[in-house]
Amino acid sequence: MFFIAKGKRFLTLMLLIFVWSALVGQYDKEQFFLRGRQALIDGKYAQAIEHFNLLARIDTTLHEAFFFRGIAKYNLGDFYGAQTDFDRTISLNPLYTLAYHYRAITHSRIGKYDLALKDLEEAVDLRPGYTGLYFSRGVTYFLSQQFELAVEDFTRFLRREPKEADAYLNRGASYLFLGDTLKAIDDYNTAISLNRTEPEGYVRRSRIYIMQEKYDLAIDDLNNAIKLDSTNTFAIFNRALVRYDQKEINGALEDLETVLKLDPGNALTLYNRALIRSQIGDYNNAIDDYDRVISINPNNVLAYYNRAAVFIQLGRYRDAMDDYSQAINLYPDFANAYLNRSYVKNQLGQFNSARADYQTAQEKVREYRTRKSDSTDFSLLSDTTRKFDNLLALDADFAKRDFNNELLQYRDVDIRLKPLYKFRPAMEQSQYLALDKRFRDSSIDNFVSEFDFPVELSSAGYSLPAEVARVYLKSADSLLHHGKDAKTLFSKAILETGNKQFNTALECYNQAISIEPDQTFFYINRGALQSEMIDFISSIESNVQVLTLDNTGATRAKVRDNQTQNYDYTAAIHDMKRAAGLSPGIPFIFYNLGNLYCLSNDLPEAIVQYSKAIELHPNLAEAYYNRGLVHIYLRDSEKGCLDMSKAGELGIEDAYSVIKKYCIKEND
Repeated sequence: MFFIAKGKRFLTLMLLIFVWSALVGQYDKEQFFLRGRQALIDGKYAQAIEHFNLLARIDTTLHEAFFFRGIAKYNLGDFYGAQTDFDRTISLNPLYTLAYHYRAITHSRIGKYDLALKDLEEAVDLRPGYTGLYFSRGVTYFLSQQFELAVEDFTRFLRREPKEADAYLNRGASYLFLGDTLKAIDDYNTAISLNRTEPEGYVRRSRIYIMQEKYDLAIDDLNNAIKLDSTNTFAIFNRALVRYDQKEINGALEDLETVLKLDPGNALTLYNRALIRSQIGDYNNAIDDYDRVISINPNNVLAYYNRAAVFIQLGRYRDAMDDYSQAINLYPDFANAYLNRSYVKNQLGQFNSARADYQTAQEKVREYRTRKSDSTDFSLLSDTTRKFDNLLALDADFAKRDFNNELLQYRDVDIRLKPLYKFRPAMEQSQYLALDKRFRDSSIDNFVSEFDFPVELSSAGYSLPAEVARVYLKSADSLLHHGKDAKTLFSKAILETGNKQFNTALECYNQAISIEPDQTFFYINRGALQSEMIDFISSIESNVQVLTLDNTGATRAKVRDNQTQNYDYTAAIHDMKRAAGLSPGIPFIFYNLGNLYCLSNDLPEAIVQYSKAIELHPNLAEAYYNRGLVHIYLRDSEKGCLDMSKAGELGIEDAYSVIKKYCIKEND
């Protein structure tokens, strides 16, 4: 079945026997199938692919060979390859229910929820008694935020499988998103009664108890979860919050300490410990914690704001003024920061400037009162009645904004690469970014000059106003209505990308390439889009699905939070390689390849590609910056710091914060 179980993948013998009953062929086929089957059971997916490759060559009509090869590819993270094999399976056997089922899982995994649901509908029509389909469709509905439909499918599943705890957990989560806490907690109760050795049910139920302020019950559940899994940082973190609310300060600190032992750079935990330390007068240690939070997340306004308060307690008014100024720089509507900076400036004798800050704060307050009902901006920072020294939970407002809505994972180096280069709409007709960096290529000049709106080759984000984009998009659609041409399709693709219509954009690129298969720039943008699609999916995805089979051939997915996941950039890399083959003199292609290999965790190859880009264009600042990050991550600090120095010299200011953090300290 298809479910999550601590990241392990299982492929059991029974489904293979189920399918094997349909296999009748020559001895060679049988041997290759047996070997492939055993490799799948052993988790040796690359070997399994080799065996099924041979089987597919022996008999190109054998749909099971493509089906099981697709399963092996999926488990290696090759979702697009898996989808291709499932496509081939269905083309050979349109009535093969399992292929629709697993293609749906693959579509869901890469965010194509509409296609996933379409496949699941087809599978249900073919085999309405195949219970696992309802579970998988429920998960797909959940991931696409169609919670009422998710509840319906989990309920259908539970009529046939009333002892399956995972289904109750998933349905309970769906009820919770629908705001029905009573049904959610009832499902969590059932899940716990069915599987008392699984900590997740206790953790989920505790969250509802916390919402209901039933703290004793929440503590009991969290204690049970921690007893079952002493490394469950999520449970320990939540228990710290409850203990703090119950005035058990020492217990809260102990729990936060435990989280940090297990996860030394957990930013949210560091922030909460800093708050508690400052409240009990442990100012120097509080500052140390705030320093680490800011090092991990330099844009955390509350860390600066609350560290400033600690500086005041220590009489360090200039440091406090700097922190309030930084908080204001990050969010100029922060009225309390102005008020507090006014107080600090008075302490320093800067009376005129203090008065100006006080007047600004009052203006912010007046603005806040006129737009108090508008929850779409940061007007809450103008509310002087709010306090900003409360512990943050994972779902708090600022946790979402400044902690990425999760317990951040800290590493020695947080690799945040400068983005990929791609063609994008420009605000005005100008030379593309490459020319600004003194790289000239006539093919790029000619390409961008052919568009009806300004286009540039850039690593910057999309900046075209929505109303302007709509006009251009309408014009492109009108042209395409009278006949498709590659350049108009490309125009539509880059405009649709700005609207986050990734599938539409991808289809436009596909059609453009089919018309002009040797156009380098089409591959650059399609590769960049595929990478962007993965980044978008990973940013919104809080659940991980692992393809798994059990003795009934059903699939399950357990909806879980805070899972890390590796994504497959193979398709994007393939497009960039194709572009490099067509135009080996353009450095931005190799720069993009460096990023894609880095995202794929092939760091040595990333360095090779960045070096190729720099060889072609010695002033490509982003390539030095990204190569420097990789070198530092690999603990080759000397090379990394030299690259960072060059990146800073070429105009990337962020390089200096990296130098300060990883180069100066090492030399001290």
